[in-house]
Amino acid sequence: QVQLVESGGGLVQAGGSLRLSCAASGLTFSRYAMGWFRQAPGKERELVAAVNWSGVYTSYADSVKGRFTISRDNAKNTVYLQMNSLKPEDTATYYCAASPSYQSITIRKNEGIDYWGQGTQVTVSS
Repeated sequence: QVQLVESGGGLVQAGGSLRLSCAASGLTFSRYAMGWFRQAPGKERELVAAVNWSGVYTSYADSVKGRFTISRDNAKNTVYLQMNSLKPEDTATYYCAASPSYQSITIRKNEGIDYWGQGTQVTVSS
């Protein structure tokens, strides 16, 4: 059975950094594009960053460009999200997601996901 397990969330002051990790099991990790989504209370889930199967291609939401970096290690079946210069508006539950293709996750976004993690809370205080 497929599992995506996020870790690394927590409480941080504005301007600080966090690194999220997502460990995948039960799937051929290198065949999937991966992404990070987030959902704040009362808001829709949005795509934050995506990476293709090899790690060569990445994309970011405009709100996080220049501050967040997505990467993956196929040998460890893990995808990361390095978050720098955090802002209070980054506060949300962050979800790891696996998609059958980079096009699927970047174009179809939520609809293009095969598997979701359970989420990890990130809270940025002002």
